[in-house]
Amino acid sequence: MLFWKKAGPVSSIIVFLGNPGLKYARTRHNAGFMAADRLSESAGIRLDRLKYKALTAVGDFGGGKVLFMKPQTYMNLSGDAVLQAMKFYRVPLERVIVISDDTALPIGKIRIRRSGSAGGQKGLADIIKKCGGEGFPRIRIGVGEPPHPDYDMADWVLSAFTDKEAAEILKAAQNALDAAELIISTGVDKAMNTYN
Repeated sequence: MLFWKKAGPVSSIIVFLGNPGLKYARTRHNAGFMAADRLSESAGIRLDRLKYKALTAVGDFGGGKVLFMKPQTYMNLSGDAVLQAMKFYRVPLERVIVISDDTALPIGKIRIRRSGSAGGQKGLADIIKKCGGEGFPRIRIGVGEPPHPDYDMADWVLSAFTDKEAAEILKAAQNALDAAELIISTGVDKAMNTYN
């Protein structure tokens, strides 16, 4: 029973996808981490406690108690961190919200989905594989397509934003946070209608 009392208050998990380390800090693949940094700036919620293979914080958000996570496993192993937290807090998959980059969206646009495939995003793919399927909301932040078809996608997502692009991503990061708050407080349909 002591385990349940400790674990019970968290009702949702928000996962910010990215790669740990300064070398990846301003890259396209780290749009999710940039949203976490925006959360620290705007709400004072600092993800600085290392648990479940992630930097974490717990805070009130959207009317509920939320675990915020920045997995430190590298993008393609994000599911390891998410699964540990889900098991500990007994949070079902549909109460996990994932914020990630999306190369199919223009810079600074966001798109919310109730569920669906990974769409080539390796972090989402690993969460789907390890955590029980596609049935979780995701908020994608547009980071733009490669400049030409022959451009290597891995090189593109690990390339840095220009200053102008970074300013657009900062706005998108705030929109992603507002959308996540809306998902928790009123549901994914309202968030989709507002931001898609």
